[in-house]
Amino acid sequence: MPTFQAKPFKSHPLAAAYRANLNRHPFLLFGLPFILTVVAGSFFLTPAAALRYERHDRKVQQISREEALSVKQKGIGGEGKRKPWDINEEYYRLQAKDLDDWEQKRVKRLKGEVDGILK
Repeated sequence: MPTFQAKPFKSHPLAAAYRANLNRHPFLLFGLPFILTVVAGSFFLTPAAALRYERHDRKVQQISREEALSVKQKGIGGEGKRKPWDINEEYYRLQAKDLDDWEQKRVKRLKGEVDGILK
């Protein structure tokens, strides 16, 4: 069997005409179909994305007004009435902590894990 075929490759006449006209009108024959494909894809994918978010919204539970009021009064964990949060109070609470008296401790590594100590 010969390495190269004796019969030359003949392309379709429509493809040859497209390639010849592509050099003269590149945007019309290449750019415009590409942009139209992107825009059409956006319109076709929008309902799919909406379906995804609608499915997620169905999973989220709607609570009644009474339940919302009970959560607001009890707090998230149900620990009774919560004191309102005040930034000044939080600032003074953090100032009262002794941040200068601390000791650095190494975390125990798992077996086989490199601990970074040079020997």
